[in-house]
Amino acid sequence: MAKLLIPIIIFHVGLVLIAVAAAAAAAPPAVADDDRSALLAFLSNVSADPGSALADWGRSPEFCNWTGVICGGPGRRRVTQLVLSGKGLSGVISPALGRLSLVTVLDLSSNAFAGTIPPELGALSMLAQLSLTNNLLEGAIPAGLGFLQRLYYLDLSDNRLSGGIPAALFCNCSSLQYLDLANNSLAGDIPYADECRVPSLRFLLLWSNDLSGEIPPALANSPILEWVDFESNYLSGELPSRVFDKLPRLQFLYLSYNNFSSHGGNTDLGPFFRSLSNCTRLQELELAGNDLGGRLVGELPGGLRQLHLEDNAIWGPIPPNISGLVNLTYLNLSNNLLNGSIPPDMSRMRRLERLYLSHNLLSGEIPESIGEIPHLGLVDLSGNRLAGAIPDTFSNLTQLRRLMLHHNRLSGAIPPSLGDCLNLEILDLSYNGLQGPIPAHVAALSSLKLYLNLSNNHLEGPLPLELSKMDMILALDLSANELTGAIPAQLGSCVALEFLNLSGNALRGALPAPVVALPFLRTLDVSRNALSGPLPESLQVSTSLREADFSYNNFSGEVPRAGVLASLSPEAFRGNPGLCGYVPGIAACEPKRAPRRRRPLLPAVVGIVAAVSLMLSAVGCRSMATARAKRLGRRSVRLVDGEEEVEREHPRISYRELAEATGGFVQEGLIGAGRFGRVYEGTLRGGARVAVKVLDPKGGGEVSGSFKRECEVLRRTRHKNLVRVITTCSTAGFNALVLPLMPNGSLDGFLYPHGGGDNGDGGGLDFGQIMGIASDVAEGMAYLHHYAPVRVVHCDLKPSNVLLDEGMRAVISDFGIARLLAGAGAGEASSTSEESAPCNSITGLLQGSVGYIAPEYGLGGHPSTQGDVYSFGVMLLELITGKRPTDVIFHEGLTLHDWVRRHYPHDVAAVLAHAPWRGRPLQSPPAAAAEVAVVELIELGLVCTQHSPALRPTMADVCHEITLLREDLARHGAADGRRSFSTKDSLFSN
Repeated sequence: MAKLLIPIIIFHVGLVLIAVAAAAAAAPPAVADDDRSALLAFLSNVSADPGSALADWGRSPEFCNWTGVICGGPGRRRVTQLVLSGKGLSGVISPALGRLSLVTVLDLSSNAFAGTIPPELGALSMLAQLSLTNNLLEGAIPAGLGFLQRLYYLDLSDNRLSGGIPAALFCNCSSLQYLDLANNSLAGDIPYADECRVPSLRFLLLWSNDLSGEIPPALANSPILEWVDFESNYLSGELPSRVFDKLPRLQFLYLSYNNFSSHGGNTDLGPFFRSLSNCTRLQELELAGNDLGGRLVGELPGGLRQLHLEDNAIWGPIPPNISGLVNLTYLNLSNNLLNGSIPPDMSRMRRLERLYLSHNLLSGEIPESIGEIPHLGLVDLSGNRLAGAIPDTFSNLTQLRRLMLHHNRLSGAIPPSLGDCLNLEILDLSYNGLQGPIPAHVAALSSLKLYLNLSNNHLEGPLPLELSKMDMILALDLSANELTGAIPAQLGSCVALEFLNLSGNALRGALPAPVVALPFLRTLDVSRNALSGPLPESLQVSTSLREADFSYNNFSGEVPRAGVLASLSPEAFRGNPGLCGYVPGIAACEPKRAPRRRRPLLPAVVGIVAAVSLMLSAVGCRSMATARAKRLGRRSVRLVDGEEEVEREHPRISYRELAEATGGFVQEGLIGAGRFGRVYEGTLRGGARVAVKVLDPKGGGEVSGSFKRECEVLRRTRHKNLVRVITTCSTAGFNALVLPLMPNGSLDGFLYPHGGGDNGDGGGLDFGQIMGIASDVAEGMAYLHHYAPVRVVHCDLKPSNVLLDEGMRAVISDFGIARLLAGAGAGEASSTSEESAPCNSITGLLQGSVGYIAPEYGLGGHPSTQGDVYSFGVMLLELITGKRPTDVIFHEGLTLHDWVRRHYPHDVAAVLAHAPWRGRPLQSPPAAAAEVAVVELIELGLVCTQHSPALRPTMADVCHEITLLREDLARHGAADGRRSFSTKDSLFSN
C-alpha cells in the first residue's frame, strides 16, 4: 500500500536548502557554551547504556563532534542540527533543548522517549524540521509549535498524544508542507478554519486518532495537497462535494473507517465521486467501513490504482463502466449489498492484481473473462449467490495464489485445469454444489501452502493418492461430501499438515497409522464415516494432537487411557458400538488374562546396546568439550553448530546427563513436538526441573540452521517474557537446548484444555489473567522488535508458543524460524540472503500457522515486524472472543479479523458469545472496568490485524497501550468513560 512509500525523502532534500544558520552572526563563546550546557542538560534526562550512541557526549569539550550534533554558522560553533533517530534512547525530552536557538533540524524519532513534548520547543524560531515520531510521548501538542514560521516538516506520529490539534498549526504555520500526527489519541475537530491558509501543505496525515466532526471545507485553501489520510477516526457528516475538486494534485485520499455518509440521506454517492473528476492524479481512494449507501455511479479518475469500498452498504449492480479503471491493481467491493452479475468487461482491467467481491448478493455465472486478467494473484468471490460452473479459464492465471469461491451456489465438476495454477497457495471451494471426483491434477497441487477446503459439496469417489504430494499444506478439509473408499496411508506424506477434517463422508477401512502420526497434526476429525478396526496405537504417543473426533464410525477394541485419547471428551467416541473402555457412555472392556511367558532376551540386548551407545555419546560430547576447554584455557565451552563459544553463564552439560535427566528420552517424558524436534521433561542432578528440546538429527542442514538460529536469538536476548536457555549440548549427531520447565504448559493448553477438569471452561483463565498474559506477550515482542541488542522477527507467534510459568507469567518460546534484523531500524531486514528471502521457513513452508499468518506473507511478502504484529493481534482477538482462527476460517469463510469486524461495534455481545472467561467470577478488575477494557482490547486487536502492514501499530505502541489500560484498571477500578457501548446485559453475565 502506498502508505509504505510516504516520501520523507522529499523533505530530506530540503536539508540542502536550509541556510538560516549561515546568516547568523558570529556567536560569542558564552553563547556556544550555552549550546553545550543545553546538550548536557538533555543528556542528563536520557536513559542510555554506557556503550550507547551517546557514549561520547561530555567526554570532549568539542560538542560539535558529539554523535548526532551538527554545528554551523560563523566559526561553526553553534548547534544547527540534532539528529538522534533510532539510537535506542529513553527518558524524557529536556526543556533545555529550547535554548538551541539556531537549531534548524531536531530529530529524536524512533526512540523510547516518554513524558510530554516540552513547550519550550516553541521558542526555536529557526526550526524547520521537527520529528518526534515513534516514541512514547503523552499529553497535548504544545500550541507554541504552531507559531514556528520556518517550520515546514512536523512529524509527531506514533505516540500517545492526546487533546486537540492546536489551531495555530493551520493558521500560523504558513510554511508547513508535511504534517503527520497519525496514530495518537488526538480528539476534537480538525481545526482548519475557513479564514486560515496553509498554502504549501502537501501531506496531511491524521489517521488512527479519535478525531470527530466533519471534513473542514478549508482544506481547499491548501491547493497543492497530495496526500490526505483521515482513516480510522470518528469523523462524520456527508462526504464533501466541494473540497477535493479544488485539489488537482491529490494522489492519495484515505477516509476509511469513519462515520461518513453519502448525499441524499446516505443514498447518493454521485456528488462525491463527481467531485473527484478534477483529481486527475488520484492513485488510491479508500472509503471502507463507513456504512455508505447508494449506487456505484459516476466516473472516477482513470489513473486510479487502488479502490477500497468494502464494509459499506452500497447497493445495486456493479456498473459496467468500472472496467474503464484500466490502471487498477486493487479493487475491493466486499461486504456490501451489490447485486446482479459480475460484468464480463472487468477483464479490461489488465493490471488488476487483487479482486475482492465477497459477501454481496451477486448472482449469475462467474465470467470466463476473469481468467484473462494476466496479473491476478488473488480472487475472492465468496459469500454470494453465484451459480454455474467454475470457469476453466482460471488456469490461465499463472500468478494466482489465492482463489476463494466458497459459500456460493456453484455446480458441476471441479475443473482439472485448476491444477495448472502452479503458484496457488489457498483454494477454497467449500459450501457449494460441486459434484464428481476430486481431480487428481488438483490433488497434486504441491504449491498449496495454507489450505485446501472442498467441504460441504457433493464430491464423490475415492480420495486421490495424489493428495500426498501436498507436502507443504497446513490444513485440508474435505468434510461433508460423499467420498468413498479408504483413507490412503500416503496422506502421511503431508508432513506439514496441522488440520485434517474428513468427517461426514462414506469412507471405509482402517484409520492409517501414518496419518495419525503426522508430526504437526493438531486437529483430526474423521467422524460420521464407516471406518472400522482399532484406533491406531500411534494416537497414544502423538505429541502434537490436541483435538480429535472418531464418533459415529465402526471402530472397535479398547480405548487406551493414554496420550490424547485420555483427554478427549466422551463425545469423540460416541456411535462406535465396538469400542470399549473407560470412556463414559461406551461399554467396559472384559478383563483379559495375559499368558505367562519367558522373559525374552531381546529387550536386555537392546538395553545393553542402548546403554553402550549412551556412554559412547556421553564420552564424545564431554570429551570434545573438555579437550577444547583445556586447550583454550577457559572455564566453559558450548558447542554451537560445530563452533566453540565461551559462555560463563551457562553450565556445561553432557549427553549422558541429559539422558539421565529425561530417563533416556523416553516417550513418557515427551511433553511436546515442534517442526524440528521434540521436547522432553526432565530433572537435572541438582534437582532443577527442565525441558530438553532435542532437534531431529534426520533434518540435516535444516535442523542445524534452526538450532543455530534459536541459539543465536536466545544467546543475544534476555527479557523476563522470553524463555531463557539454561545451556546447550551439541555434537555431530546431537543438538539440544535445555530450558526451564514451565509447570503450567502452553497458553494453547489453557485456552483449549483436554477433557475439562480443573482447567475446563477456558482453562481457568479469568479476564484479569488474560490481561496479564496479553501484557506479558506484548512486552516480550516489543523487546524483540525495538530494544534487544539484535532485533528479532519471531515469525511463528501463536498460543502454543507462549508458555506459562508457575505464577502464570507468559514467556515467548520457539525461535526456530525467527529472523534477525540488521541495523537500528526495527522494521528493516538485513541484506543477507536469509533475512531478505521471501517469507518461507527453511523447510519451504509459510511462516506460522493457518489463521496467524499475515496476509502479505501468503503473497510473497518478506519477514517483518508488522507480520508479528498481525499474529499478536489474532492471538489477542482469540483470547478475548474464545474463537480459534481456524474455526472461523473453515466454518464461516472469514478471517478472525473479518468476523470480529462484522459484529463490532454494534453487537459486542455476539463477539463475546463464545468467550469462556465470561462465566468466571471476577476478582479483579471490577466488571464495569473490565467491560471497558474488553472494548479497548477488541479495538487493539482489530488495528493489529489490518490488512495493510502500514496501518498496524508497532509492538512498542501495542505494549504501551496495554500498559496504560492495565494502569487505568488498577488505578480507578471502574470505567473511565473513554469509550462506551450499549448492551442490555453485562458482558460478563451468562
